[in-house]
Order: sequence, then structure tokens, then C-alpha cells
Amino acid sequence: MAITAALVKELRDSTGAGMMDAKKALTETNGDMEAAVDWLRTKGLAKAAKKSGRTAAEGLVAVVVEGGKGVAVEVNSETDFVGKNAEFQEMVGGIAKAALGVADVEALKAADMGGKSVADVLTDKIATIGENMSVRRMASVEGETVISYVHNAATAGMGKIGVLVAMNGGDEAFGKQVAMHIAAVNPAALSEDDLDAAVVEKEKQVQMDIARESGKPEAVIEKMIVGRMKKFVAESTLLNQQFVVNPDLTVEAAAKEAGATITGFIRLEVGEGIEVEKEDFAAEVAKAAQG
Repeated sequence: MAITAALVKELRDSTGAGMMDAKKALTETNGDMEAAVDWLRTKGLAKAAKKSGRTAAEGLVAVVVEGGKGVAVEVNSETDFVGKNAEFQEMVGGIAKAALGVADVEALKAADMGGKSVADVLTDKIATIGENMSVRRMASVEGETVISYVHNAATAGMGKIGVLVAMNGGDEAFGKQVAMHIAAVNPAALSEDDLDAAVVEKEKQVQMDIARESGKPEAVIEKMIVGRMKKFVAESTLLNQQFVVNPDLTVEAAAKEAGATITGFIRLEVGEGIEVEKEDFAAEVAKAAQG
């Protein structure tokens, strides 16, 4: 039987499966719609697709270091409970290891993981565990030494916040202190040169508007802005921040004392930037009652 676009669309609409999955299901079942639905359910694809609209803002960040390279990967789930699931943790660890050999998230989804692509492993796990999941972000850093730190660890190498610090010189103990500082303070960039120019300009405009509310002359305002922007840079950049371990020193000064040069860092936090729709209990019950 010919597999038409109309048939594929009908199957997609009824199951929520992807186009290629729907086409394959129809091909495997010779165009039999009911059999195709069963085929998708057997493979876990229909179930996974139906859950794809749910917000996945929980999960874990995993960090892996190999040689002079470190990667951090965020894998999301719908509930915090799944993050404590050993099966989910094992999958996240495997995804992080696969990330060592790729450059971005799209390549990671296609990467091999035990004979399957990461995307297929994720789909299988959605069907098994019963929650929507996604490989949301990955980032990597390289250096002479790369130190990792996980805050609120669920198990070794993964938790709610994952940090990687790349540096030359220094020792692991100092690198761990810097990583903990990054987890706590969340700097926007390594140095002033690394700050997003658009962010800097926006902050400058905000500060100018605030200063003008005071009614002071423009010449005075300009001097005020210089000081305020200097403070903004100091608070936003890792090297210029007061070191949490010793607030009398900046991180850069502390690194110099430790014989280290910090060359880069990564900080990923689970769910960062994801908007989660909040419902009150009555709304949740009403929604459930409606099916």
C-alpha cells in the first residue's frame, strides 16, 4: 500500500509522533493505521510524543572532565523526583560522556550511546519513566587544568548546579574554591572584555535614567555613571569579584597568590531561564477532571 502524506499526517495527529516515526510505522505495517498506532506504542514513540508538550524544568546537570577538556550537560525532566531516579542518573551520565566528543547539543543528540543515538535513548527513557525529558544545553571548556564542582549533588558528578573551571597553574584545591565561588555568585563573564556589549549598554542606560531622576546636571551624571558601571563590571565578572573565600581579595588577586591564571569557566543550573506555568491546586484538579 502506498504511504501517502495524508496517511502520515493522520497518524501524526492521532498519536503526536514525529513525521519520520509515523512514516516508518506505516511502512512497517503496510499502511494499516491501527497496526501503525500499536507499532508506535510498542516502540514507546506515541507515549513519548504525547508528553512532549509538558514543561521539563527539573532534572540534572552532569559534568565530566577528561584530560584538559570538561563538559557540562543539562538534561531536564518534569519533576525533581525523576532526578533522584538511578535509571535517569545513569542515562544522564552516559549523555555527558558522549558530549566529550561533540561540539553542540544537536551533535550530541545524534551521538552514539551504546548503539543508539542519544535522542533515541532519551525517547526510550521517556516511555519507560513516563515523563517528558530533554537534552537542553551543553557547554565545554579546555585548559591546562579543568576542575569540576557540583552543587546539591544527587550522585557523583551531577546535581542542580554544575561548574567547570579552566586554569593554568595553581592546584586542585584552589580550583575547587573558585568553582564553589562561581556556583554561589554566578558571574556573567570571566572579564570585562567577555561581557556581552548589549548587556553593558542596557545597564548603562538604566543607570543613566536613574541618575537623571535626581535632577543633577549632565556633567555630574556622567561622572556618576563611570563609577556605577565600574561597580557593575566588578560585580558581574569573575576576575573582578570579591573572592568568597577571602573577600579582601578579588578572584584575580587570589589566583595570582595561588600561582594560577583562570582562563575560562562554565556554570549550568537546572531549569535556568525556563518559564514554568504555575497553577493553583483547584485549577490542577479541574484540569485533571477534564482529562
